[in-house]
Amino acid sequence: MDSVLKVIKDRRSIRNFQKKDIPDDVIKKLIDALIWAPSAGNFQSRKFYFVRDEKTKRDVAIAALNQNFIAEAPLVVIGCADRRVENRYGDRGIHLYAVQDVACSIMNMMLVACENDLGSVWVGAFRESEVFEALDLPNHLRPVAIVPIGYPSRMPAAPPRVSVKEAVEFR
Repeated sequence: MDSVLKVIKDRRSIRNFQKKDIPDDVIKKLIDALIWAPSAGNFQSRKFYFVRDEKTKRDVAIAALNQNFIAEAPLVVIGCADRRVENRYGDRGIHLYAVQDVACSIMNMMLVACENDLGSVWVGAFRESEVFEALDLPNHLRPVAIVPIGYPSRMPAAPPRVSVKEAVEFR
């Protein structure tokens, strides 16, 4: 199996983390993965916040419907869509393209995290207004994803997947 597909299949949603810092060289790789993701019209309408501060992580966990595992991760990345850029594509840009940019970047980052023995999970359930407040975000940004990252304390089994027949149709 080629290495990219192996990492895709090995990645799991991790909610239990070791109390171990992530080295700066690995964080640089995570940032590179975010920056090099595809982007609609190459507008790169995204901004990422890397949170290590304990109080801010707790505030973000509370905003995420009290998902306390978020605060236990050594690093929490919040991906935001930049609404200033998405207006160039009209309604579709406003409602979709910047969110897609963030999604592509986050997936890249999660795969690089896995490749470097880190675990992560995409958290989409949160109250946006509370994330705005916790990070003191400017109004042109919209938080799209919260991603806690760290060394897993345990690895869950792979969840079942739909069959190829259910997921793919050739025409």
